[in-house]
Amino acid sequence: MTDVLHVINPATEELLEEVPVDDGEAIAQKVSRSRSAQASWRDRPFAERAACVRAFRDLLVEHQDELAATLTAETGKPIRQSLNELKGTPARIDFFIDHVPQVVEPRIMYQDPANALPGTAALEEVLSYDPLGAIANISAWNYPYFVGTNVFVAALLTGNTVLYKPSEFATLTGLAIAALMKEAGVPEDVFTPVIGGGVAGAALLNQPLDGVFFTGSYATGMKIAGAAAQQLTRVQLELGGKDPVYVCEDVDVETVAPAIADGAFYNNGQSCCAVERIYVHSNCYEAVVDKFLATVQALKLGDPTDPKTDLGPLSRRPQIDVLQRQVQDAVDKGATLRCGGHPVDRPGWYFAPTVLTEVTHAMAVMQEESFGPIIGIQRVSSDEEAIALMNDTPYGLTASVYCGDRQRATRILQQVRSGTAYWNCCDRVSPYLPWTGRGHSGYGSTLSIDGIRSFVQPRAWHLRTV
Repeated sequence: MTDVLHVINPATEELLEEVPVDDGEAIAQKVSRSRSAQASWRDRPFAERAACVRAFRDLLVEHQDELAATLTAETGKPIRQSLNELKGTPARIDFFIDHVPQVVEPRIMYQDPANALPGTAALEEVLSYDPLGAIANISAWNYPYFVGTNVFVAALLTGNTVLYKPSEFATLTGLAIAALMKEAGVPEDVFTPVIGGGVAGAALLNQPLDGVFFTGSYATGMKIAGAAAQQLTRVQLELGGKDPVYVCEDVDVETVAPAIADGAFYNNGQSCCAVERIYVHSNCYEAVVDKFLATVQALKLGDPTDPKTDLGPLSRRPQIDVLQRQVQDAVDKGATLRCGGHPVDRPGWYFAPTVLTEVTHAMAVMQEESFGPIIGIQRVSSDEEAIALMNDTPYGLTASVYCGDRQRATRILQQVRSGTAYWNCCDRVSPYLPWTGRGHSGYGSTLSIDGIRSFVQPRAWHLRTV
């Protein structure tokens, strides 16, 4: 009997669909077909591969309303935010289509002088890039279009085949992506969905792969790195964060506090780059906390299909327990609960937006990834104290400083361990800049020219004219 995934609507706890799961034998067959298909896909002119990807892009635009509805139904993401993700994805795809050629185009690195001595041969040294081969893209549920296209679009354009395993919490979205790829003209064995949870992921990693690209938690990333090491498979890990914000005393509180609140609570805080810790200079602490609380308490929690909703349910039921433990731990150690701190008494996996003050780094909420609508705000007396606290974490994804002085902010951020630095902004990603982490936030890059290079390997050519 075939195992199935039960896709549950987190807003209603109703069964949406039962989806058959790929077993080990099916996954092995998919990997074999993907490897066989890679050479012909690699050899197709870039213009043909780009045409398929461009057609996929256009289909996303054409079907964005129904795709957003599916995403909201299975993850609980408010429909306005699901639409934002769909609307933001084409620009990323365009970036890859426009910039892949300049990465993969062969380049002459050195030539002998034209007047080579009689009896000698001219030498030319050329650098080219080859695709990795057949890669696994083990993707995430919180932004399946963003984090997915960051990997599989660049991979396809550079000549790789992709075994795409969507998160089990975004299975229907993953199947929709695969269907649109096929409709766009991407051969079935070039982009292959692998459906299932952790067991399917482990079975995929047991196969001969040329690269593994994972987005998810640090704990799972460690397991993936260990499994891939057995075959010396190239691995790239985009993991979690405990992203800090430091608010200096010279800010416009009326503008800054709402911006930070949005960074903390957008998508219910279920973003790897969501604001997870806030440090506020003592000279503006009370004003920032008051405005921040007013902003959070005005957020509308409710039905994610309502365009006016700001906060839907959590996408995973077990995360409620994680948040409750963090709240209780903080309160037991002296924190003040300013709002929220509990599940909401209604159907679905809802948790009230939560703000804690008088927090310290002895508390889990300031040390461990929360991935939910909860934030701790800590008072600091100097830039040096803020820097020390911002670095007091094994994670290193993003860090933000809100300050009137760019030079001061830059000096602070240069001392903070993070892959991305924000001045007077937070929780944003650009295709022009690499998305990369430090420490427990992973390694490797997606997006940007650096991200494109993640999907190719160099070949050195020594060419002598006889």
